[in-house]
Amino acid sequence: MTEISMTVNGKSVTGSVEGNTLLSAFLREDLRLTGTHIGCDTSQCGACVVHVNGEAVKSCTMFAAEADGANVGTIEGQSNGDGSLNVIQQAFQDHHGLQCGFCTPGMVMSSAALLAETPNPTEAQVRHYLEGNICRCTGYHNIVKAVMAASGQAIPAE
Repeated sequence: MTEISMTVNGKSVTGSVEGNTLLSAFLREDLRLTGTHIGCDTSQCGACVVHVNGEAVKSCTMFAAEADGANVGTIEGQSNGDGSLNVIQQAFQDHHGLQCGFCTPGMVMSSAALLAETPNPTEAQVRHYLEGNICRCTGYHNIVKAVMAASGQAIPAE
């Protein structure tokens, strides 16, 4: 077992993990932050995206011990301080960027990383950035609309 510590959503946490414990498992099983979804365990779906030191990371491809000392952000840390939805989450709700909701945490986390890097992305940039996230329900159009709205830009026509 390896002792690890990190900051998750602004709070210091510690734990003991096996060397092969994935960050996604540590977050879900040890910290009970179940908003980080596990869809494929092969880095294909993007449901497990979190931020590690400000970078979007598929947490099913990173060992928990690799995040020792890191600052980790999960979907649970995205809401405003008063618990209300942040601008991205609200845009997903307002523009029907979710249906079953399984991909939504990863989509929101990826969108937040995109908007941090590129505050005013084009529609093509949004689509390219989200290529690593799979949604089986929406057809992506409303997700793109939500990200564009969250950036304060015009929403693409249907």
